Amino acid sequence: MRARYRLIGLASAAAMFSAPAGAHHSFAAHYLPDPSVTITGVVTEYRFRNPHGLIFVEVRNEDRTTEQWRVETNAPTVLRRRGWSEASLHAGDAVTIVGYPARDGSNYIRVYRVIFADGRELLGQPPSADQK
Repeated sequence: MRARYRLIGLASAAAMFSAPAGAHHSFAAHYLPDPSVTITGVVTEYRFRNPHGLIFVEVRNEDRTTEQWRVETNAPTVLRRRGWSEASLHAGDAVTIVGYPARDGSNYIRVYRVIFADGRELLGQPPSADQK
């Protein structure tokens, strides 16, 4: 009986003191492989942080209702190599974003390209063979 309690105690201690394993999701698990969604709207928030940056965009529909879209980017280290920075986007910026749609059909996309009203562009996630 003591051996059983010892085993239960060790298992409990291991569970309590083990670090949680943060799983990184794969692109293919959450997004479709073709950049087929285009949204145009106004940036409401931009988060340049790990593990992925986020852009929140308010999109006005033809019927004048608005929708909130969440756009995931790469990690800041990857974005910096593509010319992004903390100051790349600001609340109030008018943008068109082309991206990869969420598999669940929600208002959530992975950025492919951001196009500003003046024509400037930021490249986000280029397509690659491992996404398909």
